[in-house]
Amino acid sequence: MPPPRTRGTALRQRLADLRGPAVQPKALDARALAALAANPGCDRRALLDGAGVDKAKLADALGSPPAFGQSQFAFMRGNAFEARVKADGGAELLRLVHEKLDPDAEPPMSGVVPDLSAVGPEGRAARTALALREATAAGVWTLLDHPMLALDVAGSPAFLEPDAVVVHPDGGWTVVEIKSFPMLDGSADPAKVGAAARQSAVYVLALEEVAAHLDPTPEVRHRVLLVCPKDFSNLPTASAVDIRKQRAVTRRQLARLTRVEDIAATLPKGTCFSPDLPADDLTTAVEAVPATYAPECLSACELAFHCRDRSRAEGAVTSLGRSLRAELGGLTTVGDVLAAAHGETGDPDDPAVAALRRAATLRAEALKTRAQALRGGAGEAPRAESSGAPASGVQERAACH
Repeated sequence: MPPPRTRGTALRQRLADLRGPAVQPKALDARALAALAANPGCDRRALLDGAGVDKAKLADALGSPPAFGQSQFAFMRGNAFEARVKADGGAELLRLVHEKLDPDAEPPMSGVVPDLSAVGPEGRAARTALALREATAAGVWTLLDHPMLALDVAGSPAFLEPDAVVVHPDGGWTVVEIKSFPMLDGSADPAKVGAAARQSAVYVLALEEVAAHLDPTPEVRHRVLLVCPKDFSNLPTASAVDIRKQRAVTRRQLARLTRVEDIAATLPKGTCFSPDLPADDLTTAVEAVPATYAPECLSACELAFHCRDRSRAEGAVTSLGRSLRAELGGLTTVGDVLAAAHGETGDPDDPAVAALRRAATLRAEALKTRAQALRGGAGEAPRAESSGAPASGVQERAACH
């Protein structure tokens, strides 16, 4: 008689059924986990990632292949920059960590770079944990180059590989993220910095799991070091980034992933996301899971084009941006917005409705003024009186008629 199925076994079997027969799960990496934190309200992504579905293959089968990714040139440039940062035993990298994060510590005259090679991801993760324990006890600057960390995701380990982890003389641990986008005059593209912060938050959570097994528990610093090229050169510069907010959001998302069975329980029996299924069946399966599309998904999710098409077809306001969606309150579709603006629906006391109606009134007045100016083509177009500014383009065209 077979042993009774435990809750964990039943969940793994359910997720395997969702992937399809003989389809191996796609391992989650830090980028995927960080993207989850960027869109915490999307059940579709939470379920597909939790089940290990390859969303790129799924998007291809749906006829909406993803169009983002790193070019080969950018990949090579990033590798060359990272090699330069870590040259000479990571001397420059340790100097930046000391300067930006720990200036009161003894300067790193020479750092230790332990060998982290081992067989398989499990072996590398164990070797990394041992190196972290030894470096913490030694109390010297130590650079772990591409360590392997394990993070529990929906009951299964996800193996993550940060660019570097530095152990300080006081035993604290710092995540280092090396990116090839430039830092101009001390600042970088906020969107790219935000993505790097979310990715670093995943590494910090994985490090915290390692630290929890040590006594005393070392400090995993909530400020990470972001290293980028300075201006338009290949010289490294760095900035400390506080990732406490990103860490909290990512932790909540990981806890939510452990409840993917609640999302799966709402699906029709026999739902499957195998890319070998006909496109119509796949579309039905994907549409059975609610999605929360936003323009930011285009740079982070393989299903973004498919979800965008559906969002536009439904007239969802979210497809125009989360900030606009937040300002419109209970108006969730473009049809609702237009009806409220024209006075057909909506509470006049609602600030969003009142603003829309005021905007509609101003638009109507502007169009009326323009029409009057065009009809008076034989006369001289009105000119700005207060500042002596020249006539607008519309007024100049009116004067020519």
